[in-house]
Amino acid sequence: MAAATHHTMLDQIGQTQAPLPTSIVVLLGLAVFAVIMLPTRRVVQSVTTMAHEGGHALVGWAFGGKVKSVTMKPDGSGLTNVPIPGGLGDFLSTCAGYIGPSAFGLAAAKLISIGHIVAVLWLALLLLAALLITVRNFFALCVVLVTGFVLYLFARHASVAMQTVLAYVITWFLLLSGLGDVLRYKGPEGDATDAAKQTHLPSWLWVGVWQLGAAVALVVGAKLLL
Repeated sequence: MAAATHHTMLDQIGQTQAPLPTSIVVLLGLAVFAVIMLPTRRVVQSVTTMAHEGGHALVGWAFGGKVKSVTMKPDGSGLTNVPIPGGLGDFLSTCAGYIGPSAFGLAAAKLISIGHIVAVLWLALLLLAALLITVRNFFALCVVLVTGFVLYLFARHASVAMQTVLAYVITWFLLLSGLGDVLRYKGPEGDATDAAKQTHLPSWLWVGVWQLGAAVALVVGAKLLL
């Protein structure tokens, strides 16, 4: 029975699902936008922080760095320790934080556009599992575990229709919160300052680049979803 269930889950991941009607997609986007704009944003801010720190960790690891720790705090701040011996990898890892949520959202939108909608949930679970190994404080551990548990319940037990809706919600959230996060960037410390030190270019320039990138990701992602 367990083997049959596992086989069914793998089949579902590889299958394609029908996209939602445009009107429903727009309504979901508006609902997510309202959550991000209202005071309720603070409740889900940690999800954006996970994507932000996950971006640092993923790119740092891809360029040969060892992810020593990821920490998150209730105020939405976080820190990823992934030493890289300078060069391009160190710079890209620095930039990956504020473009991380948007990049993940754009990837999810692409999967949805080609019909692999349920795969968005399983890919998110895979990334959360990788992040779980690196977290080093209790709050971050709780956030990753709770988020992963909710995703698993949907991916494992919910109907395909509910899984589809959740995949769209996650994608809208990453695209919209990614732009909102970089628009709210406040100096002088942070990733932009680190990028400025690495490139000898002003920090405001990098903030502008990340804002532009997040805006482009939102436009392109919205077109893919619609």
